[in-house]
Amino acid sequence: MVFKRVTCWSSVLILGVLMGCATPQKPLYSWGSYQKEVYAYFKNTQSSPAEQIIALEQQEQKAKAQGLAVPPGFHAHLGMLYANSGQIDKVQQQFENEKLLYPESTTYMNFLLLNLNKK
Repeated sequence: MVFKRVTCWSSVLILGVLMGCATPQKPLYSWGSYQKEVYAYFKNTQSSPAEQIIALEQQEQKAKAQGLAVPPGFHAHLGMLYANSGQIDKVQQQFENEKLLYPESTTYMNFLLLNLNKK
């Protein structure tokens, strides 16, 4: 009986020590205000694409400073905002960045670039 209690408490103690030594995992992406900005865009609650561009550019700088990647779709959304504000050269750059960082988006980004070049 005493042996079972000692074994049980020893296991709990060892488990507690091991859990205390674990370091939290670094996040994969820096989401920041990205989701809020996308939601605001589709709900038409932001005042202008220019303000949203500024917010996303600041978010990208913060992510770089933290050594984190921006989430998938970030550059595509930023490119769309540039398109809405008439900055076509920046649109292409953002779509290319999206393809480079997230190769699974290549087909869609190529489709958007093709349509962009038609305009």
